[in-house]
Amino acid sequence: MKNIKAIIFDAYGTLFDVNSAAEKCKDKIGSKWENFSDYWRTTQLEYTWLRSLMKRHKDFWKITEDSLDKSMKVFNINPNMKSELLDLYKILSPYPEVKETLKLLKDKNYKLSILSNGTHSLLNELVFRNNLKVFDDIFSVEEVGIFKPDSKVYDIPIKKYKIEKSEVAFLSANTWDVSGGGNYGFNAIWVNRNNIIFDNLDYSPENQINNLKRLLDII
Repeated sequence: MKNIKAIIFDAYGTLFDVNSAAEKCKDKIGSKWENFSDYWRTTQLEYTWLRSLMKRHKDFWKITEDSLDKSMKVFNINPNMKSELLDLYKILSPYPEVKETLKLLKDKNYKLSILSNGTHSLLNELVFRNNLKVFDDIFSVEEVGIFKPDSKVYDIPIKKYKIEKSEVAFLSANTWDVSGGGNYGFNAIWVNRNNIIFDNLDYSPENQINNLKRLLDII
């Protein structure tokens, strides 16, 4: 992969483990914690897509709360746990290799940024709490008022950096986001952490890695 000037990361599921909030409460939730966490995440994403289509935008934190309300009802989770789960979502844990990999990339003088559905305040807190002080920019969809994979979102860093789409390496663990970024024109790299099957969305990523450290082998 040549002439890369900026490496842009999705946040949720790519840098930060979205299951870590429910996992920290698994003793209270019980054996269903993982199914509950997956359902919460799926509902959260569905709400972003549906609200984009309906042009009824809410910020990601409100959608996270709305999707949690539904998920807790479906899995019969004690309503008193809502505040605890939401607070834990603000301090999701990064995947084990993230900090070291970001430092190595920074040492190579790449411009590093996050491009996420999350709000600026959520993303800034995640970065601060996990001591990931390597990013040049943290971009939120709130700058354009619509969620990924709308092309307006992928426009944000291009307009800021004034570079070509082909000069961006974009990494996401979400297949729909990889397809969105790839169809937009980024060099989209799929972080396939769970060995799943890629979606049929008119894009096939040239590079697939199972954790971020593998990025160092292809860039």
